[in-house]
Amino acid sequence: MSRIEPVNHQGAEGETKELLDAIQHKLGVVPNFLRIFAHSPKALAAFLGLFENIGKGVLDQKTGERIALAVAEKNGCQYCVSAHTAIARGAGLDDNEIENARNGHSIDPKAHAAVKLATALNEKRGDISTVEFAQAKAAGLSDAEIVEIITHVGLNFMTNVLGKSTQVTIDFPQVRLLSNSQQAA
Repeated sequence: MSRIEPVNHQGAEGETKELLDAIQHKLGVVPNFLRIFAHSPKALAAFLGLFENIGKGVLDQKTGERIALAVAEKNGCQYCVSAHTAIARGAGLDDNEIENARNGHSIDPKAHAAVKLATALNEKRGDISTVEFAQAKAAGLSDAEIVEIITHVGLNFMTNVLGKSTQVTIDFPQVRLLSNSQQAA
């Protein structure tokens, strides 16, 4: 049970209602984690702006989903693993590639470099080594791609913290965390 009750879309007013209506129109549904964010329309608007803009970046959606899965798995956020498994399938990733991403890998060499960098950034809270940075560059990641990978890690870390701390009710097909991930406290 969620520690913060999701905002009731039908009872929302003002900016909150406008934001939730826009989400409903775009997605056809308002996921629970966005209904938690909706307690602060400014926080929701900030999240939506960052999410929408990074989605228009140089990294493709599949790579973004691979990063989201790797970060959520490592951070032990079952809500985010469940949500991004469903989103990744919709983006065209198969079950094998989803599992690879959750384990910090990819069969695609460039996507593997992105997921590897994202995993290191997440685990080390950004304090990666010169060697790790050089490996990302040697794998062909551009400066723009590296900056976007950093942004994806930060965005996903934020949603992982929201999901775990509020214990938001999972409203996607539930996916269990792998045994190597941190467990929710």
